Amino acid sequence: MKKVSFLWMVFLLVSCKSTYLDAKKSSVLLDINKETDENAFVNLKNYSNDFVYDMKYATSDNFLKEKVYPCGECFLRVKTVKSLLEANKTFLEKGFKIKLYDCYRPIAIQKKMWKIVPNPTYVANPKKGSIHNKGGAVDITLVDSLGVELNMGTKFDFFGEEASHNYPNLSEEIIANRKFLKEIMLQHNFKSFDSEWWHYNLNNSSADQVSNQKWRCAD
Repeated sequence: MKKVSFLWMVFLLVSCKSTYLDAKKSSVLLDINKETDENAFVNLKNYSNDFVYDMKYATSDNFLKEKVYPCGECFLRVKTVKSLLEANKTFLEKGFKIKLYDCYRPIAIQKKMWKIVPNPTYVANPKKGSIHNKGGAVDITLVDSLGVELNMGTKFDFFGEEASHNYPNLSEEIIANRKFLKEIMLQHNFKSFDSEWWHYNLNNSSADQVSNQKWRCAD
């Protein structure tokens, strides 16, 4: 039993060991369908120019009031990017595009966030981790053809009941916008998170390993 426990500890140490991801943008767009490792981490910006980025944790404009990412990059597993590209393609056909607030989050950053706000109501306990730590979660909204965000009723990372998909006391416009976002995401292999209208997890991503691959900022 002790031997098994020791081996498990070694496994955890190895799986959470930090390696660095390349944040440098490719000179040409790459084809995600040519990526053979579905679980590899890749940078979304190398596969599409049709997303808007507002990576909140690379700034102090977030509920932590602190910058915890070295710079704003959106890394995700290949399988997550494939589904996200298809979802965005559908939105584009309807005159909208996805705006990203957060993507993959190394477990070291999760620990840093927990140290700032050690409350599971607001931050996932790093002992368990979150789907963000597995490269299968995105925090998003939508913008129109002019780059204007659709009215979703609350800001990103608003933790009141008004942010819930099930909250009824909202205008018809807000309810319609949230429904639009949710329906398209669910059609493309994602599932929603009831209490946060902006949070979507790739289906079955909870089975993936927590990762600690950080990134160096591009020059």
